[in-house]
Amino acid sequence: MILVTGGAGYIGSHTIKALLERGYRVVALDNLSVGHREFVLCEDFVQADLLDRAALERVFEKYPIRSVIHFAARTAVGESVENPEIYYYNNVVGTLNLLSAMRAHGVDEIVFSSSAAVYGDPEVLPIPEDHPKRPKSPYGKTKLMMEEILSDYSHAYRIKYVALRYFNAAGSDPEGEIGEWHDPETHLIPIVLEAAYGIRDHVEIFGTDYPTPDGTCIRDFIHVVDLAEAHVLALEKMREGKANTAYNLGTGVGHSVREVIEACKKVTGRDFKVVDGPRRPGDPPALVADPTKAKRELGWEPRYTDLEEIISTAWAWMRKLYSRR
Repeated sequence: MILVTGGAGYIGSHTIKALLERGYRVVALDNLSVGHREFVLCEDFVQADLLDRAALERVFEKYPIRSVIHFAARTAVGESVENPEIYYYNNVVGTLNLLSAMRAHGVDEIVFSSSAAVYGDPEVLPIPEDHPKRPKSPYGKTKLMMEEILSDYSHAYRIKYVALRYFNAAGSDPEGEIGEWHDPETHLIPIVLEAAYGIRDHVEIFGTDYPTPDGTCIRDFIHVVDLAEAHVLALEKMREGKANTAYNLGTGVGHSVREVIEACKKVTGRDFKVVDGPRRPGDPPALVADPTKAKRELGWEPRYTDLEEIISTAWAWMRKLYSRR
C-alpha cells in the first residue's frame, strides 16, 4: 500500500488518480488546511497533521504501508518570506516526524515532492540537477533541507528516496474529475483565468524590469498529469534500485508572465485588465528545467508540452468548478 501525504491537494490528488489507474492500493493523509476531501479518489483517507506524532503512529499501525509519496507542505514563496516559522515547522519538522514513523514501522521507500526553488537565481539555463543550490526563500530552503535530510537518512538508516524538483505545476485533469483549487489562489495560470472568468477585476504582474526579453519572469510550466506520471515512474524505478537521487520535472521550455497572459486571452477568447506592479521578494528572473535526466533514467516524457493546451485543461476545470459553486 502507498501512503500519499497531502493527498487532498492539487498534485497529490492527481497522483492518487494515476496510482489507482495503475492498480496500486492507496491511503491518503491530509489535514485539509488547503486540500479538498472530495478530490481524494481512493477509499482510504485519514485526516491528520504530520505534526501529530500519535496520529502518524496510528496510520502506520493500521495500514500495511510499503512506500510513501510525500507532498504535504506549505508552498507559497511570498508567505514563506513573511512568516518563515510556519514553513520550518510544517515542512521540516513534519517531514522528520514522517521519517521517524517510517523507520519505526520498517518503511524504507519515499518519493519526495521537492521544488525548483532549491536552485535560486540560475547561473545557466536550462537548469541541470547539479546546479548550485542557493534558494532565495524560506520555502526553497525547507525543500533543500529536506533533500539533505533524506540523503543523510539514506546513508545512516538505508532509507531509499527519490526527490522530484517541480518547476511550475499547471493544468488540470483532462477528464474533469479533479483540478486546481486554491483559496486564496497563488498560481499564475488560474489567477489569470479568474480574471478572464470575471472573478478578479484585473491581473497584476509582479515585476516588469527583470533581465528577460519582455521584463517579466520566465517559468517552465509542467502539466499536473505529467507530474503525477513522474511520481509513479519514480516509485517503480526506486523499487528497481534507482534510488537516492533527484530529478527535474519540467518541459525544458520557458514562458514569460506576459506570454502566459496572452495565451490565456487566446484560449478563453476574453480580454481583461492587466496592471504592472513591483517585484515580489524571492522570485528569480527565470526558471527553466533541463529534464534530460528524468527522461533518460525514469523513461518519463511529458505529454502536455504546448502552453495553450495546458491552459485549456485549466480553463475547462475552472468553468466546471465555478458553475457548481
